[in-house]
Amino acid sequence: MARKVRVLIAKPGLDGHDRGAKVVANALKDAGMEIIYTGLHQTPEMIAESAVQEDVDIVGLSILSGAHMTMFPRIMELMKEKGAEHILIFGGGIIPAEDMDKLEEIGVARIFGPGTDTGDIVTFIRERFPEE
Repeated sequence: MARKVRVLIAKPGLDGHDRGAKVVANALKDAGMEIIYTGLHQTPEMIAESAVQEDVDIVGLSILSGAHMTMFPRIMELMKEKGAEHILIFGGGIIPAEDMDKLEEIGVARIFGPGTDTGDIVTFIRERFPEE
């Protein structure tokens, strides 16, 4: 039996809205992935530690607060320090297009904006983890 893809969904920072994160988490779960949802108000340190402890394949970050250019790089730095730079990171939220490009340049696999069809996120993950 194939191992399920393990996805950590996290809400870094002070953003208190997690509806989008929960919608994505449910869509990925419905697609057969194993989901770990960390809840609101997670620090970059908490997210990186959870990713390593939970032995996930992917981390999905949802940011609506405008702190994306601080949070994403810090989480990626911590993941590298923990020897977990192999874990794929994607994100979503209210992120301007020019910042999406900058985040992808530093190694974020993909940024999904508001209104993205959850099927597109499932396809994105399936393309990277076929038959897991």
